Amino acid sequence: MQLFYSPDISKNQDQFTFSKEESRHIVKVLRKRDGDILHITNGKGDVFTAVILIAAIKSCTVEIKEVVTQNPLNYNLHLAVAPTKMNDRYEWFLEKATEIGISSITPIICDHSERKVIKEDRFEKILQSAMKQSLSAYLPKLNPAIAFKEFLKQDFNSALYIAHCEETNKKSLKKVLQTNTDITILIGPEGDFSTKEIELALANNYIPVTLGETRLRTETAAIVACHSVAFVNE
Repeated sequence: MQLFYSPDISKNQDQFTFSKEESRHIVKVLRKRDGDILHITNGKGDVFTAVILIAAIKSCTVEIKEVVTQNPLNYNLHLAVAPTKMNDRYEWFLEKATEIGISSITPIICDHSERKVIKEDRFEKILQSAMKQSLSAYLPKLNPAIAFKEFLKQDFNSALYIAHCEETNKKSLKKVLQTNTDITILIGPEGDFSTKEIELALANNYIPVTLGETRLRTETAAIVACHSVAFVNE
């Protein structure tokens, strides 16, 4: 099954017209014609089965035949991950985390961050593509980049963890995770969190955790954390 994405489609519609860009992709690139069946998601859990009424390059119109709502994750995972020096590594993390299962992502700017500006539009497209490729109907929420200290000021009704590399007393993430629980995990930049940042996180009730015996890259650590949560909740 090929999945299309449009955030504007809703359950109360009998017909839907794609944007000019998506219409061109459907008709000119994919060569879809009148009568062809499409599967569309709004990124909110709904999957629409529709038949093409008018295969126009600028305004492809479909008739909605059926709507099915996918079961959501039984947990809410929020990963706050520092942008990597190389954009492609962060993009890889976004893609794989979406495939595995994640609810929201926040790029955090830390003391040791070498990259402080992100390509939000580019990241959003990667999330959409990964959602469609994995046939998921839930689009992870990409939050704007924020300074680490400002992020900690936010009130999250979830279990709070910070993964860092300092030789201090830490718990294994896989041993502290619980099922059906909302979770927020902090992952630092290539140079790790600074000592002050770790102390500040602990003062804000974040539990220090380890992701294993080896030192991991930022994007690898984020994927390990994401998969650990998914695995526990299987």
